[in-house]
Amino acid sequence: MLRRALAAAAVTLGLAAGFPARAQETRQEIREVVVGAHMPLTGSLARSGQAFDEGMKVAVRLFNETSPRLKIRLQVIDDESAPAKAVSAVEKLVSDGAVALIGGYGSNIVGPASDAASKLATTYITAGAVSDELTARGLKTFFRINNNAGYQRGMAGLIAELKPASVSILASTKEAPALLAKGLAKDLGAAGIKVTVHEFDPAISDFKPLINKVKLQDKSEILLMSAYENDYVGIIRAAKVLKPPVKLVVGAWSLATPKMYTEFPDLMNNVVGTSFLPFPVAVKDEEGRRFAEAYKQAYNKDIEYLSTLSFVETTILAEAIAKAAEAGTLKTGGLPEALRATDRRTLLGPVKFDATGDNPLFSLAMGQHRSGQIVLVSPPAAATGPISYPALPW
Repeated sequence: MLRRALAAAAVTLGLAAGFPARAQETRQEIREVVVGAHMPLTGSLARSGQAFDEGMKVAVRLFNETSPRLKIRLQVIDDESAPAKAVSAVEKLVSDGAVALIGGYGSNIVGPASDAASKLATTYITAGAVSDELTARGLKTFFRINNNAGYQRGMAGLIAELKPASVSILASTKEAPALLAKGLAKDLGAAGIKVTVHEFDPAISDFKPLINKVKLQDKSEILLMSAYENDYVGIIRAAKVLKPPVKLVVGAWSLATPKMYTEFPDLMNNVVGTSFLPFPVAVKDEEGRRFAEAYKQAYNKDIEYLSTLSFVETTILAEAIAKAAEAGTLKTGGLPEALRATDRRTLLGPVKFDATGDNPLFSLAMGQHRSGQIVLVSPPAAATGPISYPALPW
């Protein structure tokens, strides 16, 4: 009896000791890693930075909900659209233990920031910089899901469908807009369209002199803007006053978004910009549905172009981090290799990185503001409705 009692006590003690040990072991298996990001949360590009920030946070939340062993903690720094602050943000985030970085907005910001990340041997991914020079540097830790070629194809394709005799391009001298304008001028010129390019300094606030040139000298059928949000507002305001004889106003990134219409309803109607999704949003796959629902729950609004870009890049990065962690190579330089193995469909179409870290499969559609909605009007395969043309905001 005594022997049996002692044996039972031993089993009981063993179980009592074993449960906490196993619980502790389970807790140790759940590993948290830090992912850093720098975005313009204040300043002239804050609309874009905030949308990117929202998409990142939803992507991390959804990843953490489905990842059993690895959890990501996102640390975001406001770079205020200043290159020096972006570099400082990169250095601080890496010193704080970030295993990878997401950023930022604008090729002039992403360039020096990703250089700093490369020197620190830290993986850097972006959806906010399209300059060709960024992927020509030979960096092994730099990745992006979108590029100038995709935007150029989308915009030039729409113009070619409309067959105008002439186009005026108002282009910021910032790196990415200037590059896009140059490519568009080449493509449209090759299609027999007369193109006049008017460059402007990013510090300009009065666009009336440029619009007067379009009105009195160019007399073009389409006004094309290669610029950023505040530039679009200034250009369209000047055009609304001077009323050049154009038939359509077209722009690039960050234009065909619900937020632009909400803030400037008197300027956006009938304006066309690059997009991926119509508004109200219609998503067909499970990943898109989960993103749309989580985003709506978090921010009480529908997903849009920039938040979708951010969601996709963050999700892809998170999946690669999980693969590298599973292989035991996250701390030994295995993350870039895991990212290069990416080959999957996303809300933005296929993503697969080449040797330079670029996504050559990137493509997009063109969306037109219609009284609070965004209708995809080009290319025909992606269109959710016909383009209104001629159609202007005034």
